[in-house]
Amino acid sequence: MTLTRQHLIAGAALGSALLLGGAFLFQALGYAPCKMCIWQRYPHAAAIALGAIAWFVPLALLAALGAVAALTTAAIGGYHVGVEQGWWEGPSSCSAQGVSGVDAGALFDQIMAAPIIRCDEIAWQLGGISMAGWNMVISLALAALWIAAMRVRPTAA
Repeated sequence: MTLTRQHLIAGAALGSALLLGGAFLFQALGYAPCKMCIWQRYPHAAAIALGAIAWFVPLALLAALGAVAALTTAAIGGYHVGVEQGWWEGPSSCSAQGVSGVDAGALFDQIMAAPIIRCDEIAWQLGGISMAGWNMVISLALAALWIAAMRVRPTAA
């Protein structure tokens, strides 16, 4: 059996659906998502929508847009991993900040305004890789499927 563009797109979109479903499952189990976790979900939703459209209209352009969506969530996931590992600072709205040069009143205000879920703390990991890391790795594989779908010649009806 030869894999058609539709098969590859369906596999990539299904992968995004499973990742998004897993994210919602973890949330239901009590692992509240941080701001960057939420950001990683939007490209998956776009990939699912593109996959649904491309099932009926299997255009290379839709596959290319799916690849962009998968690469976008992978990039956000990679950035998030860097924040979790302390390689760079994350957004001030969801990461711990240094307190040098801050007076007690300003520090209190910063603590009171801080969100409950921090982006620089790993909530869960498997094999030493956080959820953001797994999202990055799997999303890169999904991007490869989208790119393969883009490169496949459409079959004649």
